[in-house]
Amino acid sequence: MLIFGFLLLCSIKTKGETKVNCSMIGKPEYPLLSKDGDIIIGGAFSIHSKINLEMPSFTEKPHRLMCTSLNLREFRFAQTMIFAIEEINSKASLLPNISIGYQIFDSCGSTLASMRSSMALMNGQELTAEHICSGKTAVKAIIGESESSSTIVLSRATGPFRIPVISHFATCACLSNRKQFPSFFRTIPSDFYQSRALAQLVKHFGWTWVGAVRSDNDYGNNGMATFVEVAEREGVCIEYSEAISRTNSKEKIAKVVEVIKKGTAKVLVAFLAQGEMDVLLEEIIGQNVTGLQWVGSESWITARYLATKFVSKVLGGAVGFTISKSKIPGLREFLLKVNPSQNPSNALLREFWEMAFGCHLFPTISSKTEHEKFCNGSENLTNVSNEFTDVSELRISNNVYKAIYAIAYALHNTLACKTSNGATENITCGTKDLIVSSQVMHSLQNVNFTMASGETIYFDQNGDPTARYELVNWQKNGAGETTFITVGHYDASLPSEQQFVMNSINIVWAGDSHTKPSSVCSESCQPGFRQAVIKGRPVCCFECLRCPSGEISTTTDSAECIKCPLEHWSNENHSMCVLKKVEFLSFEENMGILLTAFSLTGVSLTIAVALMFYHFIDTPLVKASNTELSFLLLFSLSLCFLCSLTFIGQPTEWSCMLRHTAFGITFALCMSCVLARTIAVVMAFKTTVPGTSVPQCTLPLQRICVFFCTFFQVIICTLWLVLAPPIPYKNITHSLDTIILECDLGSAIGFWAVLGYIGLLSVLCFILAFLARKLPDNFNEAKFITFSLLIFCAVWITFIPAYVSSPGKFTVAVEIFAILASSFGLLFCIFTPKCYIILLKPEQNTRKHIMGKTHNKSQ
Repeated sequence: MLIFGFLLLCSIKTKGETKVNCSMIGKPEYPLLSKDGDIIIGGAFSIHSKINLEMPSFTEKPHRLMCTSLNLREFRFAQTMIFAIEEINSKASLLPNISIGYQIFDSCGSTLASMRSSMALMNGQELTAEHICSGKTAVKAIIGESESSSTIVLSRATGPFRIPVISHFATCACLSNRKQFPSFFRTIPSDFYQSRALAQLVKHFGWTWVGAVRSDNDYGNNGMATFVEVAEREGVCIEYSEAISRTNSKEKIAKVVEVIKKGTAKVLVAFLAQGEMDVLLEEIIGQNVTGLQWVGSESWITARYLATKFVSKVLGGAVGFTISKSKIPGLREFLLKVNPSQNPSNALLREFWEMAFGCHLFPTISSKTEHEKFCNGSENLTNVSNEFTDVSELRISNNVYKAIYAIAYALHNTLACKTSNGATENITCGTKDLIVSSQVMHSLQNVNFTMASGETIYFDQNGDPTARYELVNWQKNGAGETTFITVGHYDASLPSEQQFVMNSINIVWAGDSHTKPSSVCSESCQPGFRQAVIKGRPVCCFECLRCPSGEISTTTDSAECIKCPLEHWSNENHSMCVLKKVEFLSFEENMGILLTAFSLTGVSLTIAVALMFYHFIDTPLVKASNTELSFLLLFSLSLCFLCSLTFIGQPTEWSCMLRHTAFGITFALCMSCVLARTIAVVMAFKTTVPGTSVPQCTLPLQRICVFFCTFFQVIICTLWLVLAPPIPYKNITHSLDTIILECDLGSAIGFWAVLGYIGLLSVLCFILAFLARKLPDNFNEAKFITFSLLIFCAVWITFIPAYVSSPGKFTVAVEIFAILASSFGLLFCIFTPKCYIILLKPEQNTRKHIMGKTHNKSQ
């Protein structure tokens, strides 16, 4: 607010022109490097990295800011700016007959120094009092700064006056806001893209659990906020996010390092400016924190001064995005010519020389002493290896180079009165003395040219270039020196799926390992499991729960399990759906074999009884048993035993219709025969009673009884088959993992009507047999019929609840058991006494014995 208050007081409107009040409080700033020219370009670099602040006494004007700790990398940036200007001045095709001068200030890595530098660049160095200037700024454009926070201060100060600022290293996405920074441009991509690229990088390598540390300034806070937002959207969780500043106390830095040490994340994303990286590394090395996979931002990932053997123990294998490197022909030779003799009074050149050679610069050799090393400026930089002379990684320096050329082309177009649409501007555009910074800003927005390297330079509507990055990896060469190897590329101008591309070069990971580290909060859930979020923990921390029965997961880290289709079930591992087991009562299983054996045994016994009856057909006992009905009953019992076999095996359309109708008709025939025999017995003995009027039951009457009783069941079965026949049915509801093949009744009424009719016949038989239970002892067939029907009824009464409650194939087994039990009951109870007499008591197989008690009762 104080800055803008000063700017508002410093500017007034007079007849539509902006006038600048050039009065300043305190001593003016002076450029460290300068040269006159027709058009002046300003520069602001953090040539020194530290600043000494003095508390004002308020009794005298404040002293100039004192900066220390020369930054060789930033000094190279400043010299690259000078080199580019000298190169342009030597060209006849660009800005002919126009010389470019420069004024380069030191912002000392401080926003305060940056503010003072911006005032000096706008107003010039003349100290005036209460004087209204011409309104023209001292420079037409400014190159700088290297840090986002300082650049924000510079851009806010110059923005109201439309002085274009081109930064070579300020990446904060906030600077793309044209409303706040209308005159800002840059030759380095915005962190809007770098943060997204870093999030995609972390996701690409499968690191879902990372730590984060950032600079506590606009660069770090804005960049990290974007990274966290995109990373969380990509499924990456941040275990911790710490902020540090280069001015923090050692205790504060130590606490941050302690958080990093206690963290479980094996990957650390460091969105740090070089100043914060230096203080963090000092403490990291002091506490011997190793084994972390570092992911760096472009500010430090290719900083050559960090690539020492000592630091590489911590940062070895680091990966991060940086802008493409380039070669600038002639730059190295120009840098090697830098010498204090170029400007003997320049304190910066003197300081650089003393730092490069570790000596004290003095004018004469006679001043030399025994305890100090002195130099005289005749030394050669060719044999010096430091950040200033190293041009193997020209990335940011190339940005400075491109920025100067962008301004030169903008000035060229302005002086040529060119606009974006080819029209000419106002009459002042072609005059170098009348050119104003707003015209340069307009031309800069529309500039479009190609560098000698083939790279096309232009700015979008926000003043940003196309975002293209190289993914670099810290690797050691054969000599054990750390090199920056390009292992991938990122191009934001391409479709999202094509933006990030890895090279075929192998990556070296943390600790110079060739095995990629794993950094996850929870190990991946394998197929067959699903993730279950742990309450109170990030989504990346989860438990792996096995999918329930009938559900599967086919991929790693599935959030949900998928239900199998109705006829499928999950396999043992719950990783795929397989067809359910098919269940039915088959002939191959033990139960089927046992029931088949009982059925065939019943048939065999029935045939044996029939053969025996046929052999003894002329004996009194067989004749007294009503031969025709006996054979018909034995035949029906054989069919009853055989019909049970239709219930075994895989149900088909024909077997389903056959099994129930055969069962109903054969049992109706059986009960009809038993009913006819019972009626015959009762009628036979009723006729022996004197005075009775009931006629003797004749053979035709028995046949009619059997026929009509059976025929009525045939009608019921026919209606059942015509209206709603039984059909094969896959029962998938009774058992979860099994398909039960069974016969659907089609019509429950038809089924229960068949059973009910059989039950009606059996009840009639039972009643008649019960009434005839006191017949003569020697001929007690009615008693045996009563007992057989008692078994028959008991079996079928218990069958109903057992049938309803039995699951799957056991329903069929219960029905077969009821058929066999009732058939065996009729066979044994009716025919066993007769077989016993025929085979073991032949003396009782006489007419006299059979009719003995009957005659006694008659008399």
